[in-house]
Amino acid sequence: MVELKRNMLLTLYTVIVGVIAGSIIWCFIRFMNLGINFFWEYLPGLINFKYYTIAVCLIGGLLIGLWKSKYGDAPEELNEVIKTVKKDYRYSYNNILTSIVSALLPLILGASVGPEAGLTGIIAGLCTWAGDKLKIFNNELEELAHIGITAALGTIFASPLFGFVEPIENEKESKLPKTSKNILYFVAILSSFGIFIFLNHLTHTHSGLHSIGTAALSNINYFYVTILMAIGIALSYVYFISHKLVKLIFKNLENNFIVKGCVGGLLLGIIGTVLPLTMFSGEEQIYLLLGTGAQLGLIVLILTSIIKIILTNVCIETGLKGGHFFPMIFSGTAMGYAMSILMNMDPVLSMSIVTTAFMASILKKPIAVVLLMMIIFPINLIPLMLVSAVIACLFETPKVLENL
Repeated sequence: MVELKRNMLLTLYTVIVGVIAGSIIWCFIRFMNLGINFFWEYLPGLINFKYYTIAVCLIGGLLIGLWKSKYGDAPEELNEVIKTVKKDYRYSYNNILTSIVSALLPLILGASVGPEAGLTGIIAGLCTWAGDKLKIFNNELEELAHIGITAALGTIFASPLFGFVEPIENEKESKLPKTSKNILYFVAILSSFGIFIFLNHLTHTHSGLHSIGTAALSNINYFYVTILMAIGIALSYVYFISHKLVKLIFKNLENNFIVKGCVGGLLLGIIGTVLPLTMFSGEEQIYLLLGTGAQLGLIVLILTSIIKIILTNVCIETGLKGGHFFPMIFSGTAMGYAMSILMNMDPVLSMSIVTTAFMASILKKPIAVVLLMMIIFPINLIPLMLVSAVIACLFETPKVLENL
Protein backbone atom coordinates (compact mmCIF):
# COMPACT_ATOMS: atom_id res chain seq x y z
CA MET A 1 0.00 0.00 0.00
CA VAL A 2 2.81 2.36 0.89
CA GLU A 3 4.61 1.48 -2.35
CA LEU A 4 1.45 2.07 -4.40
CA LYS A 5 0.94 5.47 -2.81
CA ARG A 6 4.58 6.28 -3.44
CA ASN A 7 4.28 5.35 -7.14
CA MET A 8 1.05 7.31 -7.56
CA LEU A 9 2.62 10.39 -6.02
CA LEU A 10 5.68 10.03 -8.26
CA THR A 11 3.47 9.70 -11.34
CA LEU A 12 1.45 12.75 -10.33
CA TYR A 13 4.64 14.70 -9.77
CA THR A 14 5.89 13.61 -13.21
CA VAL A 15 2.68 14.91 -14.79
CA ILE A 16 3.21 18.25 -13.04
CA VAL A 17 6.81 18.36 -14.30
CA GLY A 18 5.58 17.68 -17.83
CA VAL A 19 2.90 20.36 -17.67
CA ILE A 20 5.38 22.92 -16.37
CA ALA A 21 7.92 21.95 -19.04
CA GLY A 22 5.35 22.23 -21.83
CA SER A 23 4.16 25.60 -20.55
CA ILE A 24 7.71 26.95 -20.37
CA ILE A 25 8.44 25.74 -23.90
CA TRP A 26 5.24 27.34 -25.22
CA CYS A 27 5.99 30.68 -23.50
CA PHE A 28 9.60 30.60 -24.73
CA ILE A 29 8.62 29.95 -28.36
CA ARG A 30 5.80 32.48 -28.16
CA PHE A 31 8.15 35.20 -26.89
CA MET A 32 10.74 34.21 -29.50
CA ASN A 33 8.20 34.57 -32.31
CA LEU A 34 7.04 37.94 -30.98
CA GLY A 35 10.65 39.15 -31.01
CA ILE A 36 11.24 37.85 -34.52
CA ASN A 37 8.04 39.48 -35.80
CA PHE A 38 9.01 42.80 -34.22
CA PHE A 39 12.56 42.96 -35.58
CA TRP A 40 12.03 41.24 -38.93
CA GLU A 41 8.50 42.21 -39.97
CA TYR A 42 7.30 45.27 -38.04
CA LEU A 43 10.49 47.40 -37.93
CA PRO A 44 11.51 46.80 -41.58
CA GLY A 45 8.09 48.14 -42.54
CA LEU A 46 8.93 51.41 -40.76
CA ILE A 47 12.62 51.66 -41.66
CA ASN A 48 13.62 51.70 -45.32
CA PHE A 49 17.31 50.88 -45.00
CA LYS A 50 19.18 48.82 -47.57
CA TYR A 51 21.56 47.29 -45.04
CA TYR A 52 18.99 46.71 -42.30
CA THR A 53 19.80 42.98 -41.96
CA ILE A 54 23.54 43.61 -41.64
CA ALA A 55 23.04 46.42 -39.13
CA VAL A 56 20.64 44.47 -36.91
CA CYS A 57 22.79 41.33 -36.94
CA LEU A 58 25.99 43.25 -36.21
CA ILE A 59 24.44 45.20 -33.32
CA GLY A 60 22.80 42.02 -32.08
CA GLY A 61 26.10 40.15 -32.20
CA LEU A 62 27.73 42.93 -30.18
CA LEU A 63 24.96 42.81 -27.56
CA ILE A 64 25.26 39.03 -27.30
CA GLY A 65 29.02 39.36 -26.87
CA LEU A 66 28.58 41.91 -24.08
CA TRP A 67 25.94 39.74 -22.40
CA LYS A 68 28.16 36.64 -22.50
CA SER A 69 31.14 38.61 -21.19
CA LYS A 70 29.12 39.33 -18.06
CA TYR A 71 27.00 36.20 -17.63
CA GLY A 72 28.94 33.40 -19.32
CA ASP A 73 28.82 31.32 -22.49
CA ALA A 74 25.35 29.79 -22.49
CA PRO A 75 23.46 27.81 -23.71
CA GLU A 76 25.33 24.55 -24.16
CA GLU A 77 24.76 22.42 -27.25
CA LEU A 78 22.10 19.72 -26.97
CA ASN A 79 24.53 16.80 -26.98
CA GLU A 80 26.47 18.41 -24.12
CA VAL A 81 23.28 18.82 -22.08
CA ILE A 82 22.32 15.17 -22.62
CA LYS A 83 25.87 14.01 -21.88
CA THR A 84 25.97 15.95 -18.60
CA VAL A 85 22.62 14.59 -17.43
CA LYS A 86 23.58 11.01 -18.31
CA LYS A 87 26.83 11.35 -16.39
CA ASP A 88 25.75 13.36 -13.32
CA TYR A 89 21.96 12.79 -13.23
CA ARG A 90 21.57 16.55 -12.89
CA TYR A 91 22.09 19.84 -14.70
CA SER A 92 23.11 23.18 -13.25
CA TYR A 93 20.21 25.51 -12.45
CA ASN A 94 22.29 28.50 -11.43
CA ASN A 95 21.24 31.70 -13.20
CA ILE A 96 18.20 30.21 -14.95
CA LEU A 97 16.90 33.67 -15.91
CA THR A 98 20.16 34.68 -17.58
CA SER A 99 20.20 31.31 -19.37
CA ILE A 100 16.74 32.04 -20.79
CA VAL A 101 17.92 35.42 -22.11
CA SER A 102 21.10 33.84 -23.53
CA ALA A 103 18.99 31.27 -25.37
CA LEU A 104 16.48 33.83 -26.69
CA LEU A 105 18.83 36.51 -28.01
CA PRO A 106 20.39 34.55 -30.93
CA LEU A 107 16.98 33.22 -32.00
CA ILE A 108 15.40 36.68 -32.10
CA LEU A 109 18.49 37.99 -33.88
CA GLY A 110 17.87 35.51 -36.72
CA ALA A 111 20.83 33.24 -36.06
CA SER A 112 20.88 29.93 -37.91
CA VAL A 113 20.25 27.87 -34.77
CA GLY A 114 17.28 26.11 -33.22
CA PRO A 115 15.64 26.57 -29.80
CA GLU A 116 16.11 22.96 -28.68
CA ALA A 117 19.54 23.36 -27.04
CA GLY A 118 18.64 26.29 -24.80
CA LEU A 119 15.20 24.95 -23.93
CA THR A 120 16.46 21.49 -23.05
CA GLY A 121 19.13 22.91 -20.74
CA ILE A 122 16.58 25.18 -19.04
CA ILE A 123 14.11 22.32 -18.48
CA ALA A 124 16.84 19.95 -17.24
CA GLY A 125 18.05 22.63 -14.81
CA LEU A 126 14.56 23.29 -13.46
CA CYS A 127 13.95 19.54 -13.03
CA THR A 128 17.23 19.24 -11.13
CA TRP A 129 16.18 22.15 -8.90
CA ALA A 130 12.85 20.43 -8.21
CA GLY A 131 14.63 17.18 -7.38
CA ASP A 132 16.92 18.97 -4.93
CA LYS A 133 14.00 20.64 -3.18
CA LEU A 134 11.82 17.53 -2.91
CA LYS A 135 13.66 14.56 -1.50
CA ILE A 136 10.63 12.39 -0.68
CA PHE A 137 11.27 10.05 -3.61
CA ASN A 138 14.99 9.62 -2.90
CA ASN A 139 16.76 7.89 -5.79
CA GLU A 140 13.84 8.24 -8.20
CA LEU A 141 14.41 11.99 -8.28
CA GLU A 142 17.76 11.43 -9.95
CA GLU A 143 15.77 10.67 -13.12
CA LEU A 144 13.94 14.02 -13.16
CA ALA A 145 16.55 15.81 -15.29
CA HIS A 146 16.48 12.98 -17.84
CA ILE A 147 12.67 12.98 -17.74
CA GLY A 148 12.77 16.73 -18.38
CA ILE A 149 14.98 16.23 -21.45
CA THR A 150 12.66 13.65 -22.98
CA ALA A 151 9.64 15.88 -22.31
CA ALA A 152 11.36 18.90 -23.85
CA LEU A 153 12.51 17.07 -26.99
CA GLY A 154 9.14 15.41 -27.52
CA THR A 155 7.38 18.77 -27.27
CA ILE A 156 9.82 20.95 -29.22
CA PHE A 157 9.85 18.55 -32.17
CA ALA A 158 6.14 17.67 -31.87
CA SER A 159 7.11 13.98 -31.65
CA PRO A 160 6.64 12.22 -28.29
CA LEU A 161 8.29 9.04 -29.58
CA PHE A 162 11.33 10.97 -30.81
CA GLY A 163 11.64 12.65 -27.43
CA PHE A 164 11.72 9.25 -25.75
CA VAL A 165 14.09 7.47 -28.17
CA GLU A 166 16.66 10.17 -29.07
CA PRO A 167 18.41 10.44 -25.68
CA ILE A 168 18.68 6.66 -25.19
CA GLU A 169 19.15 5.13 -28.66
CA ASN A 170 22.62 3.64 -29.13
CA GLU A 171 23.41 4.37 -25.47
CA LYS A 172 26.66 2.56 -24.64
CA GLU A 173 27.44 3.37 -21.03
CA SER A 174 24.14 2.51 -19.35
CA LYS A 175 21.15 0.26 -19.88
CA LEU A 176 17.72 1.42 -20.94
CA PRO A 177 15.57 2.65 -18.06
CA LYS A 178 13.36 0.11 -16.29
CA THR A 179 9.75 -0.35 -17.40
CA SER A 180 8.40 1.84 -14.58
CA LYS A 181 10.77 4.63 -15.54
CA ASN A 182 9.87 4.25 -19.22
CA ILE A 183 6.26 4.84 -18.23
CA LEU A 184 7.24 7.97 -16.33
CA TYR A 185 9.10 9.26 -19.38
CA PHE A 186 6.03 8.83 -21.55
CA VAL A 187 3.79 10.40 -18.90
CA ALA A 188 6.04 13.47 -18.80
CA ILE A 189 6.28 13.71 -22.59
CA LEU A 190 2.54 13.35 -23.16
CA SER A 191 1.63 15.84 -20.42
CA SER A 192 4.20 18.32 -21.76
CA PHE A 193 3.13 17.90 -25.38
CA GLY A 194 -0.54 17.95 -24.37
CA ILE A 195 -0.35 21.31 -22.57
CA PHE A 196 1.68 22.72 -25.49
CA ILE A 197 -1.01 21.70 -27.99
CA PHE A 198 -3.73 22.98 -25.65
CA LEU A 199 -2.09 26.41 -25.37
CA ASN A 200 -1.66 26.56 -29.14
CA HIS A 201 -5.35 25.74 -29.60
CA LEU A 202 -6.38 28.22 -26.92
CA THR A 203 -4.47 31.07 -28.56
CA HIS A 204 -5.04 29.94 -32.18
CA THR A 205 -1.31 29.74 -32.82
CA HIS A 206 0.81 27.12 -34.52
CA SER A 207 4.51 26.52 -34.19
CA GLY A 208 7.03 23.76 -34.74
CA LEU A 209 7.19 20.96 -37.26
CA HIS A 210 4.14 19.64 -39.07
CA SER A 211 3.35 17.67 -42.21
CA ILE A 212 4.29 19.14 -45.58
CA GLY A 213 1.79 17.06 -47.56
CA THR A 214 1.60 13.86 -49.56
CA ALA A 215 4.08 12.11 -51.83
CA ALA A 216 3.54 10.04 -54.96
CA LEU A 217 5.16 6.60 -54.87
CA SER A 218 4.30 5.53 -58.40
CA ASN A 219 7.16 5.01 -60.86
CA ILE A 220 9.92 5.39 -58.27
CA ASN A 221 13.37 5.44 -59.84
CA TYR A 222 15.49 3.49 -57.34
CA PHE A 223 18.69 4.58 -59.03
CA TYR A 224 17.75 8.18 -58.23
CA VAL A 225 16.79 7.12 -54.69
CA THR A 226 20.29 5.70 -54.22
CA ILE A 227 21.81 8.95 -55.48
CA LEU A 228 19.66 10.94 -53.06
CA MET A 229 20.88 8.82 -50.16
CA ALA A 230 24.47 9.44 -51.25
CA ILE A 231 23.81 13.19 -51.43
CA GLY A 232 22.39 13.17 -47.90
CA ILE A 233 25.49 11.35 -46.62
CA ALA A 234 27.74 13.77 -48.52
CA LEU A 235 25.95 16.68 -46.83
CA SER A 236 26.85 15.19 -43.45
CA TYR A 237 30.52 15.36 -44.46
CA VAL A 238 30.04 19.06 -45.21
CA TYR A 239 28.69 19.37 -41.68
CA PHE A 240 31.61 17.49 -40.07
CA ILE A 241 34.26 19.32 -42.10
CA SER A 242 32.79 22.78 -41.51
CA HIS A 243 32.29 21.99 -37.82
CA LYS A 244 35.99 21.19 -37.38
CA LEU A 245 37.27 24.01 -39.57
CA VAL A 246 35.10 26.66 -37.91
CA LYS A 247 36.30 25.48 -34.49
CA LEU A 248 39.91 25.87 -35.64
CA ILE A 249 39.29 29.33 -37.13
CA PHE A 250 37.72 30.72 -33.95
CA LYS A 251 39.89 28.82 -31.48
CA ASN A 252 42.11 31.82 -30.71
CA LEU A 253 39.03 33.93 -29.91
CA GLU A 254 37.67 31.39 -27.44
CA ASN A 255 37.22 33.84 -24.56
CA ASN A 256 36.79 37.05 -26.53
CA PHE A 257 32.98 37.02 -26.63
CA ILE A 258 32.61 40.57 -27.96
CA VAL A 259 34.83 40.10 -31.01
CA LYS A 260 33.33 36.70 -31.74
CA GLY A 261 29.79 38.06 -31.40
CA CYS A 262 30.51 40.93 -33.80
CA VAL A 263 32.15 38.63 -36.35
CA GLY A 264 29.30 36.13 -36.12
CA GLY A 265 26.67 38.86 -36.39
CA LEU A 266 28.40 40.48 -39.37
CA LEU A 267 28.70 37.18 -41.24
CA LEU A 268 25.08 36.33 -40.45
CA GLY A 269 23.93 39.72 -41.73
CA ILE A 270 25.93 39.58 -44.97
CA ILE A 271 24.97 36.01 -45.81
CA GLY A 272 21.37 36.62 -44.75
CA THR A 273 21.16 39.61 -47.10
CA VAL A 274 22.29 37.50 -50.07
CA LEU A 275 20.54 34.25 -49.09
CA PRO A 276 17.66 35.09 -46.70
CA LEU A 277 16.62 31.46 -46.17
CA THR A 278 19.93 30.72 -44.42
CA MET A 279 18.76 32.77 -41.44
CA PHE A 280 16.62 31.62 -38.51
CA SER A 281 16.17 28.09 -37.18
CA GLY A 282 14.57 26.80 -40.36
CA GLU A 283 11.38 25.02 -39.29
CA GLU A 284 9.12 27.70 -40.79
CA GLN A 285 11.33 28.09 -43.89
CA ILE A 286 10.82 24.40 -44.73
CA TYR A 287 7.24 25.10 -45.71
CA LEU A 288 8.24 28.10 -47.84
CA LEU A 289 10.25 25.76 -50.05
CA LEU A 290 7.15 24.02 -51.35
CA GLY A 291 5.74 27.35 -52.51
CA THR A 292 8.88 29.15 -53.67
CA GLY A 293 11.48 26.42 -54.29
CA ALA A 294 10.90 26.26 -58.02
CA GLN A 295 11.21 30.05 -58.34
CA LEU A 296 14.45 30.09 -56.35
CA GLY A 297 16.07 27.70 -58.78
CA LEU A 298 18.56 24.87 -58.57
CA ILE A 299 21.74 26.87 -57.84
CA VAL A 300 20.23 29.05 -55.11
CA LEU A 301 18.74 26.00 -53.36
CA ILE A 302 22.04 24.11 -53.41
CA LEU A 303 23.96 27.15 -52.13
CA THR A 304 21.34 27.75 -49.45
CA SER A 305 21.61 24.15 -48.26
CA ILE A 306 25.41 24.09 -48.04
CA ILE A 307 25.86 27.59 -46.64
CA LYS A 308 23.12 26.97 -44.06
CA ILE A 309 25.24 24.13 -42.65
CA ILE A 310 28.36 26.28 -42.51
CA LEU A 311 26.52 29.29 -41.09
CA THR A 312 25.00 27.20 -38.30
CA ASN A 313 28.47 26.12 -37.20
CA VAL A 314 29.71 29.72 -37.46
CA CYS A 315 26.82 30.97 -35.31
CA ILE A 316 27.44 28.36 -32.62
CA GLU A 317 31.20 28.95 -32.51
CA THR A 318 30.87 32.75 -32.41
CA GLY A 319 28.52 32.73 -29.43
CA LEU A 320 25.20 32.98 -31.30
CA LYS A 321 24.40 29.63 -29.76
CA GLY A 322 21.49 27.25 -30.12
CA GLY A 323 20.63 23.84 -31.49
CA HIS A 324 21.60 22.37 -34.84
CA PHE A 325 18.59 20.04 -35.40
CA PHE A 326 16.20 22.50 -37.03
CA PRO A 327 18.80 24.17 -39.30
CA MET A 328 20.11 20.79 -40.48
CA ILE A 329 16.60 19.56 -41.24
CA PHE A 330 16.01 22.67 -43.34
CA SER A 331 19.34 22.21 -45.11
CA GLY A 332 18.38 18.65 -46.04
CA THR A 333 14.98 19.71 -47.37
CA ALA A 334 16.53 22.53 -49.43
CA MET A 335 18.99 20.12 -51.03
CA GLY A 336 16.22 17.57 -51.53
CA TYR A 337 14.08 20.13 -53.34
CA ALA A 338 17.02 21.09 -55.54
CA MET A 339 17.54 17.45 -56.49
CA SER A 340 13.85 17.05 -57.31
CA ILE A 341 14.25 19.83 -59.87
CA LEU A 342 17.36 18.22 -61.31
CA MET A 343 15.87 14.71 -61.44
CA ASN A 344 12.32 15.77 -62.26
CA MET A 345 10.74 13.86 -59.38
CA ASP A 346 8.29 14.42 -56.53
CA PRO A 347 9.88 17.10 -54.28
CA VAL A 348 8.44 15.64 -51.05
CA LEU A 349 9.91 12.22 -51.87
CA SER A 350 13.29 13.73 -52.72
CA MET A 351 13.31 15.94 -49.63
CA SER A 352 12.48 13.02 -47.33
CA ILE A 353 15.28 10.76 -48.56
CA VAL A 354 18.02 13.41 -48.56
CA THR A 355 17.02 14.82 -45.15
CA THR A 356 16.70 11.40 -43.52
CA ALA A 357 20.07 10.20 -44.83
CA PHE A 358 21.67 13.50 -43.82
CA MET A 359 20.34 13.51 -40.25
CA ALA A 360 20.97 9.79 -39.72
CA SER A 361 24.56 10.13 -40.92
CA ILE A 362 25.12 12.88 -38.33
CA LEU A 363 23.27 11.37 -35.38
CA LYS A 364 23.84 7.65 -36.07
CA LYS A 365 20.38 7.02 -34.57
CA PRO A 366 18.18 5.64 -37.38
CA ILE A 367 15.03 5.00 -35.33
CA ALA A 368 15.08 8.44 -33.68
CA VAL A 369 15.62 10.13 -37.04
CA VAL A 370 12.71 8.32 -38.70
CA LEU A 371 10.44 9.11 -35.75
CA LEU A 372 11.37 12.77 -36.20
CA MET A 373 11.02 12.78 -39.99
CA MET A 374 7.56 11.17 -39.93
CA ILE A 375 6.25 14.39 -38.35
CA ILE A 376 7.21 16.24 -41.54
CA PHE A 377 6.86 13.65 -44.27
CA PRO A 378 3.87 11.39 -45.09
CA ILE A 379 3.49 7.96 -43.51
CA ASN A 380 3.75 6.11 -46.82
CA LEU A 381 7.42 7.19 -47.02
CA ILE A 382 8.40 5.57 -43.70
CA PRO A 383 9.82 2.36 -45.30
CA LEU A 384 12.03 4.38 -47.65
CA MET A 385 13.11 6.70 -44.85
CA LEU A 386 13.96 3.76 -42.60
CA VAL A 387 16.10 2.18 -45.32
CA SER A 388 17.79 5.53 -45.97
CA ALA A 389 18.51 6.02 -42.26
CA VAL A 390 19.93 2.53 -41.75
CA ILE A 391 22.16 2.75 -44.86
CA ALA A 392 23.39 6.22 -43.85
CA CYS A 393 24.35 4.90 -40.39
CA LEU A 394 26.53 2.23 -42.00
CA PHE A 395 28.92 4.95 -43.15
CA GLU A 396 31.12 5.85 -40.21
CA THR A 397 32.55 9.33 -39.94
CA PRO A 398 36.04 9.25 -41.51
CA LYS A 399 38.83 9.48 -38.94
CA VAL A 400 40.45 12.27 -40.93
CA LEU A 401 37.38 14.46 -40.23
CA GLU A 402 37.45 13.64 -36.53
CA ASN A 403 41.10 14.65 -36.28
CA LEU A 404 40.97 17.89 -38.26
